[in-house]
Amino acid sequence: MNRKTVLLSVADAIAEVTINRPDKLNALDEAVRAELTEVFDHLAGRDDVKVAILHGAGDKAFVAGADVSEFAARTPEEQREVYHHRRVYDALAEFPKPVICAVHGFCIGGGNELALACDIRVADGTARFGQFEIRLGLIPGAGGTQRLARLVGPGQALRIGLSGDLVDAVEAHRIGLVEILTDEGEHLARARELAARMTRWSTVTLQLVKKAVREAYERPLSEGLAAEKELFLEAFASEDGREGVQAFVEKRRPRFTGR
Repeated sequence: MNRKTVLLSVADAIAEVTINRPDKLNALDEAVRAELTEVFDHLAGRDDVKVAILHGAGDKAFVAGADVSEFAARTPEEQREVYHHRRVYDALAEFPKPVICAVHGFCIGGGNELALACDIRVADGTARFGQFEIRLGLIPGAGGTQRLARLVGPGQALRIGLSGDLVDAVEAHRIGLVEILTDEGEHLARARELAARMTRWSTVTLQLVKKAVREAYERPLSEGLAAEKELFLEAFASEDGREGVQAFVEKRRPRFTGR
């Protein structure tokens, strides 16, 4: 695929994915969504990648929503047909490896939903979050009610969705929409630092931890605990699990191979 709006670089087991449409505030049009999906599907199969970082180019926005002009002329039937296809939000949510979203500037509508589909959100002081769909007579359709409510609680999700107001970085951090808050311009450096710490560990266990935590909000507690037990046993049976335990006993650094 000849990508024009999404950049990819890989180094030291970390993939950096950049939405590169700064003149449009990195708005999500069909090309961006298709290229992001292709990139994350590609990275899922790369053994040299343990962690991914997603961020936006330019100094004004992570992603300032969907490109409204693209769907304005669609009929309800055409929009329903679009929703029948696999979407970029699903590609991100299904990605087996940790994804850190580094946010600055506007993170609105589909942009906020993209961030919600990631695992950890790092934002600098310029970040502004919101679900503006209500301003258009619409509601969020890609996680802006479901993932948001699971992350910040139903009350905060309703406040954000019903008001159409912006939430600044400090408030986003306070309510749990953002896990890590940094000084202005430090979001990407902090995301890289966190990703580098993750790469010290086994690919097997990185993916199993992510899978286990996802079980926590997709199942009742009893089912989640049962799933966690099985995932622990899967880690215990892995070569890296045996190596990690043996290295601890022998008081040496483990040599993880991803198996």
